[in-house]
Amino acid sequence: MSTSRLVNRNVTSTQGRTSMRLEPELWAALEEICHREGVTLADLVQRIERAGHVGGRTSAVRVYALTYFRTAANAADRAAPPAWRASA
Repeated sequence: MSTSRLVNRNVTSTQGRTSMRLEPELWAALEEICHREGVTLADLVQRIERAGHVGGRTSAVRVYALTYFRTAANAADRAAPPAWRASA
């Protein structure tokens, strides 16, 4: 029987205090996003909820983190000198 790697944490959403279960790597990603954006975790979760998402809160947070870092990677790729870019 395998054990879940999900970590349960309390967060404050637009509807009040609740809990979310995410992988440790996603919690670390959210902490990095908060640091980069100068916001608290509660602020970030509430911002994600206000943006709307078809799935639930946890799904919205996962999609947001993925989109955030994909956007950052694409911006970094465009800023890199041509010789550093991967050839197609």
